Amino acid sequence: MLVDEGGAVPFAADWLRGIAEQVLASENAGSNAELSLLITGQDRIRQLNRDYRGKDEPTDVLAFAATGEGGVESPSFVSPPDGVWHLGEVVISYPQAVIQAAEHRHPVEQEIAILVIHGVLHLLGYEHDMPERERRMKAREAEILGLIKESWHEAG
Repeated sequence: MLVDEGGAVPFAADWLRGIAEQVLASENAGSNAELSLLITGQDRIRQLNRDYRGKDEPTDVLAFAATGEGGVESPSFVSPPDGVWHLGEVVISYPQAVIQAAEHRHPVEQEIAILVIHGVLHLLGYEHDMPERERRMKAREAEILGLIKESWHEAG
């Protein structure tokens, strides 16, 4: 996990890693899966959104998959022979998460968890470009968030 632009966030790397690991476990992705998580600010995510999606505006989360849809290796990316499944990178705007948490009237921790879940599911091949695929992705997000919230209650 990397925090960009010198911005401190009130979350431990282990907490964020645990959320990503819960998504991977829920999707039976195996223990040999690896991904990067970058927490950044509005300027950086806006630049990435503009450069890679053609949208000159900040967004909440971006996912850059190292594999194609459904986890199939992309022809432009060749996995190294280390036995590790390199999924890609999830980039989250912390300021956007704060804004959305206020809009949805829930804690920033919950919004960050939602964005990590969303991003990791994208790396695993989930999309929301069509109504049925969006329903499927939202259902999985809700299920996984429920599991994570259960673990928060058990720990606290």
